[in-house]
Amino acid sequence: MANRQLNPNSESTDNYLKAILALGGPEESRVTSNALARHLDVAPASITNMLQKLAAASTPLVEYERHHGVQLSPSGKKRALEVVRHHRLIETFLYEVLDYPIEEVHEEAERLEHFISERFEQRIAAKLGYPKIDPHGHCIPAMSGRMPKQSSMLLTEAALKTNVLVESVSDRDAGTLKLLKASGIGPGVQIRLQERTPASRCTVVVGRSSKMLELPENIAHSIRVRPLDK
Repeated sequence: MANRQLNPNSESTDNYLKAILALGGPEESRVTSNALARHLDVAPASITNMLQKLAAASTPLVEYERHHGVQLSPSGKKRALEVVRHHRLIETFLYEVLDYPIEEVHEEAERLEHFISERFEQRIAAKLGYPKIDPHGHCIPAMSGRMPKQSSMLLTEAALKTNVLVESVSDRDAGTLKLLKASGIGPGVQIRLQERTPASRCTVVVGRSSKMLELPENIAHSIRVRPLDK
């Protein structure tokens, strides 16, 4: 019986490529199997098996060496950025056109991102006026595959007693997004970091309010900020 070919456009393949892109960061660092296992909530043995398949595909999607981590190949990076573009355009369409609550757009986009055609993608982009940022503040890759670099830091890394602008918030947890929305924290909002504890809890002031808000560690780590332009 002939060996089954890996489907390069399967949902599972797409999810692995997106995870490697996200975990590798702007530096495109090698990603460990353990980091992938935590991110995807998959057993380490399954991670190893999948990475071997991705590396052995007729057009390799990753460069993988056991115990030395994994990187995307040029083909893998192209596909990962295509899926990210689909995801973020769909999120923007759901939020701006269909009035979905911000905490619901990620899960819907996760379901749809693998299946839209290039023509449908182009129609969404045109309808939205070719947006560059999604509702969470993340850059939308260009059709060419170019991803603009964002120069931001975690809120927990910002200097104390300084005003910063929220650049983006993580879209991975609906509960976190609901809490941030209720607190008035989102892309483009000015906040001031008043205090940071050893446990990475942050006390902030949002906008022009004088009311202090304490953010738990997981919430603080979901917010990326940049200094205000002087």
